[in-house]
Amino acid sequence: MAFIACTLFEKQHHYGVAALVNSLYNNNYRGAVYVGYKGELPPWCSDRKKNTELSWEDASTLKVAEDLKIHFLPIKSTYHLAFYKPTFLIELFNGIASHANAIAYFDPDIVIKCKWIAFETWMTHGVSLVQENPSFPATHPLRGEWKKVIDKINFRTTRDVTGYFNSGFCGVNKENIEFLTIWARVIEIAKDHFNLKPTKGFQTKDRTYLFYNADQDALNTAAMCCVSPLSEVGPEGMDFVPGGFIMSHAIGRVKPWNKKFIYSAFKAIGPTQADRGYWQNSNSPIRLYSDSYIKRKFFKISMAALISRFYRRS
Repeated sequence: MAFIACTLFEKQHHYGVAALVNSLYNNNYRGAVYVGYKGELPPWCSDRKKNTELSWEDASTLKVAEDLKIHFLPIKSTYHLAFYKPTFLIELFNGIASHANAIAYFDPDIVIKCKWIAFETWMTHGVSLVQENPSFPATHPLRGEWKKVIDKINFRTTRDVTGYFNSGFCGVNKENIEFLTIWARVIEIAKDHFNLKPTKGFQTKDRTYLFYNADQDALNTAAMCCVSPLSEVGPEGMDFVPGGFIMSHAIGRVKPWNKKFIYSAFKAIGPTQADRGYWQNSNSPIRLYSDSYIKRKFFKISMAALISRFYRRS
C-alpha cells in the first residue's frame, strides 16, 4: 500500500517545508513528498529539475536523498492556500498520486515526532484529525449555524462531534475521499451564501462569524456531516498540551524560523515544543543553516526557557 505526505506553502513558509520534510525522512518516510506552492521557490531547492512526467504544469522535482524526493507543484488557484487544501488532496488522488491509498496533509509549520508507520496505521482507522479544543459541545451555537450550511449542501448531520479540530493536519484514506469532497463543497457554499472570501486567509476578528477560522471551520462542518469514519486524537497530538508524541504544530503568527526567543521570553512567551522541533529538524537531510548558527539558536532557546520561568503573563 502507498501512503504519501503533502503540504502547501508560500513565502517564508518554505523554511517550515524543509523542516517538515526532514522530520518525515528522519522518521522513516521514504518516497516522494508532494508540495504545492505559490510564488518563488527558495534557494535550498535550486537543484530541482523540471519534471514533465508528473502531468502537472511547470512541476519540478528535487532529489533530497537516494530514497527521498520532493515534487514541487505550482498552484494557479486564486484561493488562499488554506482554502485550497481539500481540492489539492482531491487533485492528488485523482491525478499524479492516483497510486496512493492514503494521503496525509501537513501544514508547513508542523514537524512529526513519531515513526511514519504510525501515521499509516492511523489513516486506516478513518479520517485522521487532531482536536485543538476537546470541549466544543454538539449543541454549541456555532454548530447550529454550521448545520444551516449543511442544509445548503443537501446533507444531514451524521454524528454529534464534541471536539473542535485543527485543520493543520488531515489524513485521508482513498475510501474516505467523500470527506474531502464535502469539505471543498462547504467552502463553496460558504462563499456563495455566507459571505466567505476564500481569496483571504482569516476573515474577521469576530468569533461569532461562523467561518472566523476559515478553512478550519469548514473542516469541522464537514466532520459533522460526512459518512466517513473519523479517528480523533486529542490536543496532545499537536503538542498543544503536554504528553504529545505525534507531531508539533507552531500555531500563531510568529514562526520558529523568525522567532526572537530571548525577546519573547521577556514578554512572558517561552519557547515551545514546536520551536524546538523545528530547530531539531532544520539541517538534515535538507541543510538550511550552518552548524554554528543552529548551536546559537539552541543556546538562545535554553536562555529563553530560563528567563521565561521568571516572567508570567498577567
